Amino acid sequence: MPKNDTVRFTSSSLRIPLSPLSHHHHRKQSPPLFSTFQFNPQTLISSALARTKSTIDQFVKNFNSQKRTHPFLFKSSLLCSASLALTKPDEPASSDAVVAQLKGGHSAAAGRHEEDRVLISEVFVRNKDGEELERKDLENEAVAALKACRPNSALTVREVQEDVHRIISSGYFCSCMPVAIDTRDGIRLVFQVEPNQEFQGLVCEGANVLPANFIEDSFRDGYGKVVNIRRLDEVIDSINGWYMERGLFGLVSGVEILSGGVIRLQVSEAEVNNISIRFLDRKTGEPTVGKTKPETILRQLSTKKGQVYSMLQGKRDVDTVLTMGIMEDVSIIPQPAGDTGKVDLTMNVVERDNKWPFIRTDWEVIVLLNIIGPLKQQLGDELAQSQEVRLEHNRTLRGHHCVLHLLEESFAYSHRNVFGRNQKLNVSLERGQIDSIFRINYTDPWIEGDDKRTSRSIMIQNSRTPGMLVHGNQPGDSNLTIGRVTASIEFSRPFRPKWSGTTGLIFQHAGARDDKGNPIIKDFYSSPLTASGNTYDDTLLAKFESVYTGSGDPGSSMFVFNMEQGLPILPEWLFFNRLNARARKGLDIGPLRFLLRYDYLLVRLLNFSGGHVVGNFSPHEAFAIGGTNSVRGYEEGAVGSGRSYAVGSGEIAFPLLGPVEGAVFADYGTDLGSGPTVPGDPAGARLKPGSGYGYGFGMRVDSPLGPLRLEYAFNDKKAGRFHFGVGHRN
Repeated sequence: MPKNDTVRFTSSSLRIPLSPLSHHHHRKQSPPLFSTFQFNPQTLISSALARTKSTIDQFVKNFNSQKRTHPFLFKSSLLCSASLALTKPDEPASSDAVVAQLKGGHSAAAGRHEEDRVLISEVFVRNKDGEELERKDLENEAVAALKACRPNSALTVREVQEDVHRIISSGYFCSCMPVAIDTRDGIRLVFQVEPNQEFQGLVCEGANVLPANFIEDSFRDGYGKVVNIRRLDEVIDSINGWYMERGLFGLVSGVEILSGGVIRLQVSEAEVNNISIRFLDRKTGEPTVGKTKPETILRQLSTKKGQVYSMLQGKRDVDTVLTMGIMEDVSIIPQPAGDTGKVDLTMNVVERDNKWPFIRTDWEVIVLLNIIGPLKQQLGDELAQSQEVRLEHNRTLRGHHCVLHLLEESFAYSHRNVFGRNQKLNVSLERGQIDSIFRINYTDPWIEGDDKRTSRSIMIQNSRTPGMLVHGNQPGDSNLTIGRVTASIEFSRPFRPKWSGTTGLIFQHAGARDDKGNPIIKDFYSSPLTASGNTYDDTLLAKFESVYTGSGDPGSSMFVFNMEQGLPILPEWLFFNRLNARARKGLDIGPLRFLLRYDYLLVRLLNFSGGHVVGNFSPHEAFAIGGTNSVRGYEEGAVGSGRSYAVGSGEIAFPLLGPVEGAVFADYGTDLGSGPTVPGDPAGARLKPGSGYGYGFGMRVDSPLGPLRLEYAFNDKKAGRFHFGVGHRN
């Protein structure tokens, strides 16, 4: 947190140095850093009362003299033998406790007649010289504070003492002295008061993060006015509250009123002295030796040495370390750093088992289909026909489509903390009836020595995926697959709040094969399958992607812009430019009374995506329109395959029961008339309409796999179709 270098200031050109000889209210000792310090105006008030002890004794002596002069006025020996005393502020007893002390041989009598009363004829408030106060408003404040002392009233010593406390407690006066004066009409009781100084300046020390304008605003209304201790208490509470709201270790630890009307605030802020990492054993909880390098964890923390410690910032740091994925438990323990006024932080971490082998087989598909219940037969047949059981974000779909493939078995090995630097290594093999993917991926989430949090990802992949999206509907149920060998290196980093960017190079060697595995260059309709005319197309792509994410919730705003440029370093390499953009906006339109019983908050979600390709590109790389994440009601890619596309979608989601949500939706997609511009016009050969819409309803259920989406949609040809998806719609 940045330091505030402007917090030390005065409102006038005069700086009054702290002097033990100056007349001031002083809190000498600061409380311990971790104590629950609360400024109490009674500390200053009781100090003022303590200074009036001798004058209260004089007040009693006056009563003694009055008794000798007018013995007929006194029916008891209380006032002639009593002496008042106040406990000091640092004594265990209450600072405003007044004790009647008995003197001489009259002590027993005084104890028996403690509550005897004396008739007071007049009550006045004067300054310490016995003259009228210059400011009538202060005199009125003192008079208003009196409860017992009224003209022509019989008073006890205790009642006089309590009214002295009330005047001091009003906050406007630093001393109050009761004086008894014998007059012809009786005893006159005069409260000689000394008002506080007028506020003329402020000095604040030790406030490094407290904004200067916050302090100035707090004291602005008091300039030129008599300092009120109670108002000062409210200001100090607001300053302490500012620290508390932000989770900062800070408070006002000292207050002085210097001569000249300058208030001096001493603020104590606990700066971070040292941060250490302690590894704990998963089973015993005892300290152990960790595999992760401490500097790998420390660089994730936004809390740095020398900053004022913030508990809220510490919580964010805990969440950040947990999102690394290599820790099972994380906590921060602050402790005082000796008597320095600083704080030491110890981060306790429990490491996960970061090696993760995993094998799964086709029995998982059966379990997944059984979740659907009575619809499993119809849904299972459709899923098998369109090969939509596993969610696969295919790079050739440019983030626009998600295809589910029938999975038979897979193997994955993952190490989430390579070299103890939070680097990830994933090796996976997935095989289905038609498709297969072998992938090696290495990711460094934060390149060492980079202060911009740049990540690096290196990937090698050999995949075989169905070519049905563009070149489907082969006669005789023959299958056409696209084989790709891909190698890439990408760098990503955040460059603004909620914005991140990715740039990289991707090399791809891709071609088509028939169901026997033989390379082919044309489909059944004589449409070319490669742009070069060879069995394979080679492409070197320069990639740039920018992503905006809102809160991260499914209904929050999102925007993705992607550009890929083919680099024809060799003559046979493809040269083209591809642009793609996706946007999502969530709007609350509730609450609405649903089924006449409950109020629900409805969420309206708007999606838009579009793209365009310029240049010579492989036909199987065309934008495919239609399907679960495009235009529902159509099969995957059944609306069109174009050089350009635009898809819009709107839906309203509402809760049904527990984790189950319902939704109604409508989609529209078009290839913008670009289908014939794709080499060989594969969409025209298959009589794809080029545009279409769908609408329907569905429900979503949260699951360990992610949201399960079951939807039923009608297209503009009145044909209905089930759609099943895992994860949020793009």
